[in-house]
Amino acid sequence: MQIANPIYDVVFKYLMEDGKIAKLMISSIIGENIEQLSFLPQEIVTTNNKKPKRKSKLGPFFTVYRLDFSAKIKTNEGYKSVIIELQKAKFPTDIMRFRKYLGEQFSNKENVQKIKIENRIRKTGLPIISIYFLGHKLDHTTASAIKVSRQYRDLITDKIIETKETFIESLTLDSYVIQIPYLTDKRRTDLEILLSVFDQSNPADKEHHILNVKEEDFPEKYRPIIRKLQKAVQDTEIKKKMELEDGIIDELEDLEREIENLELENEQVKQKLDSVENEREKVKQENDTLKKELEKMSKLLNDKKSDV
Repeated sequence: MQIANPIYDVVFKYLMEDGKIAKLMISSIIGENIEQLSFLPQEIVTTNNKKPKRKSKLGPFFTVYRLDFSAKIKTNEGYKSVIIELQKAKFPTDIMRFRKYLGEQFSNKENVQKIKIENRIRKTGLPIISIYFLGHKLDHTTASAIKVSRQYRDLITDKIIETKETFIESLTLDSYVIQIPYLTDKRRTDLEILLSVFDQSNPADKEHHILNVKEEDFPEKYRPIIRKLQKAVQDTEIKKKMELEDGIIDELEDLEREIENLELENEQVKQKLDSVENEREKVKQENDTLKKELEKMSKLLNDKKSDV
């Protein structure tokens, strides 16, 4: 079976706009039972503020694709409402944009809930869960799917605190990181099977617009995902947008290289300036030493003249 490559933003959006599929995908990643999932009224494609030397014919540069959801999750203690921020990025330099978006979520006045604490109704921030799909590799770990979870610990007794606190839940968050380059042919768990739709190792065309998968490799519960991606292959509008995205990525990569070269040149200039400054300081020290020697010799000559 051939499917559209979900690493492309246009395909990813097409996939995640299906509420049932978004719910299935996110539930599987976070390992929680999502009862309700709905889009928040925002969908952001980030533009790159750095302008390239040449004018692009492809429109604005973008590097991060973001979707926000509100979710109602069933837990052993009852139900909890959370914000789920899902982002897909292409370059390691996008980390500062991630921080910016988290700041926007924490400061958004809409992301609040009213709860009863000690017989009083209070407003508190909704907990936030972040999911990152990375098109690049992290520096040190090769794990394809990573969970960064919080744990309450008593610093005095070193015991784990099981009870959750509204104050802490409102100010901290759990995160999930998917490294797409490491999604290879390993299929050890249901989650690895699900995420294998992002596996880039078996393309059906040279552009990697289409991937080959085997439907029988997927449990029935995941087959709606690959069938949705199969439909995308026939969508001419999606194909055009994938080609456009290719062009933008090429220009972004050129821009990244230009920036790296400029940073390298700046570093070289800085090193030269530091070297010149060091030499200058060395000459100054030598001059100071020479001056002291001359003063010493002058004093000796004056002393001899006085003796005569």
